Amino acid sequence: MGSADEHDTPAEVDAAFRTLRRVAIGHVAVFTCVIIAVPLLTAALGWWSQGRLSGGMSPMFAMTAFGLYAFFFVICLAAATLSNAVEERMLGGPAREAHHDEEGTLPP
Repeated sequence: MGSADEHDTPAEVDAAFRTLRRVAIGHVAVFTCVIIAVPLLTAALGWWSQGRLSGGMSPMFAMTAFGLYAFFFVICLAAATLSNAVEERMLGGPAREAHHDEEGTLPP
């Protein structure tokens, strides 16, 4: 067992950074595609801005007023959850492994 003051190696930190960067780039790509899709749909489909849903809202208005906020929440939650899981799995070192050994569980 190692001492409590051991740290992650530079290679572990670098690997975690590269993985988190890929996760962030993927989430930014999805975010950008959805944001760009709203005006593209307006230009390409007449019913997107001319059609009417319940309450007289167009699909574009409903997406802009409600759908995007739900999307923002979901993508932020997904990014935070995945980033935390990646960091927890890739970093932690011997102290975390010793804690799992004491509990009788295997580290992930």
